[in-house]
Amino acid sequence: MTIRANARRAGLISALFACGMVFAADPAKHQLQVTAESKSLPADSIVLRGDHATTRLYEALVKAFEKAGDGRVAVQPFSTVSGLDALHAGTADVAASARAAMPDRAQEQGTNFYPVAWDALVPIVAPSNPVNGITLKQLHDVYLGRITNWKDLGGNDAPINLDGVAAPLDGVEYSTRLLLFHYGDQNVSVSRMYVNTEKLEEDIALNANGLGMSTLSGVMHDPKVKLLGVEGVRASTATIADGSYPLYSAIYLATRNGGPHSAEAEKFVAFADSDAGKAILRQQGLVPNADAPDLTTTKQAARIAFVDAHLKPPMLTMDGRPVSAPNATLDMLARESPKSPETQKARVEAA
Repeated sequence: MTIRANARRAGLISALFACGMVFAADPAKHQLQVTAESKSLPADSIVLRGDHATTRLYEALVKAFEKAGDGRVAVQPFSTVSGLDALHAGTADVAASARAAMPDRAQEQGTNFYPVAWDALVPIVAPSNPVNGITLKQLHDVYLGRITNWKDLGGNDAPINLDGVAAPLDGVEYSTRLLLFHYGDQNVSVSRMYVNTEKLEEDIALNANGLGMSTLSGVMHDPKVKLLGVEGVRASTATIADGSYPLYSAIYLATRNGGPHSAEAEKFVAFADSDAGKAILRQQGLVPNADAPDLTTTKQAARIAFVDAHLKPPMLTMDGRPVSAPNATLDMLARESPKSPETQKARVEAA
């Protein structure tokens, strides 16, 4: 099955439910339920809504925020788009996202995206799978349907059941495709679709031939799944911080100006960046932005060049080093760190 994850196909989940391919509650009914719950919340509460990959991380942050007496937060995990759209509609005050903003998407215009910490996008398989690692090129070709058997990855002679998240523009899916293809809504071949990363992880645990993407923070303590190394490097907070694990990715909190609880929402974002907040993020297997500032600046262009060099022959060289095509470099940097000096330099080089 070829899936294009973009906003124009937001009806994908409903179609998959109709086909019996996603095992979760009807998202439309879920939205109605969430709206009703939001109306019954205490007046001083703010609503945090977003994808499962990030909201489950922020739950610990919420508990500490509330314990400190800074306010109350209602956490509503569902999907990236639902969180950002609820923020746009005014039914949520903060959105949690495992992907950067899409400036050309109307519902995200005027939204403030705050990078909070770095996580790792990790390929996961069942513990019984004999494969322990995968290359960027192999992962790229699995997503395109060019590699379909585990024997081509050094495993058993069995089909690869590639799992994905059906929700349009899901954070983990979008960020993975952005790194591998420079387009978060790249066409890919995915045989099994799930409503969120938690359901995907449940399937991988039971599926000897399954392969899917999750986050280090989400599965690092889960014995039911096995993390594959990428290019011989295992994901860890150390390999995220030094940039040696190539599939590191930012997670975000998003707010909008002028909302009924915008001041309270900004207070929660500020708490995430406080010493207490950063300590909690580290406990969740994340690398706070302040712990690795060069991931946003000097190491970004090098990481993009590294990934591209392993996916295709280098198109340019600089000082004997392979570099990505200038337009591709600019596109990637502009999404991750639009105001950094490296992005401005890439803009000049692309022009």
